[in-house]
Amino acid sequence: MSVPKKGKVFPGGNEGDRYAVVIATALRQDIGGTHRAIKTVVRWTGASERTVKYWFAGTSGPKGEHLVALAHHSDAVLEAFLRLAGRQQAVAVGKVFDARDMLLQVIALLQSAME
Repeated sequence: MSVPKKGKVFPGGNEGDRYAVVIATALRQDIGGTHRAIKTVVRWTGASERTVKYWFAGTSGPKGEHLVALAHHSDAVLEAFLRLAGRQQAVAVGKVFDARDMLLQVIALLQSAME
């Protein structure tokens, strides 16, 4: 971490650095770290390729409307954001609904196989 020449330095590190790393990890987990993945995120968000490369590197994190667009397209980014916001319960509820949907699909397959 570089020391700023002016302004206040807050103890405990920079929370923005953690945010950027968590979002970068979620992006790579969900769509990989290839050039194709970067192009995909550029299409999703409308951000420049250079900006998206910074997100993947964890150097900086997406702001406002870019984060919304990422969360719209990526469950991993949405989950990472909710965890950063301290909303683990919302993540758990989403996983319960996903499990329910999978169970309903299995039941439908079993019913069609029995007919």
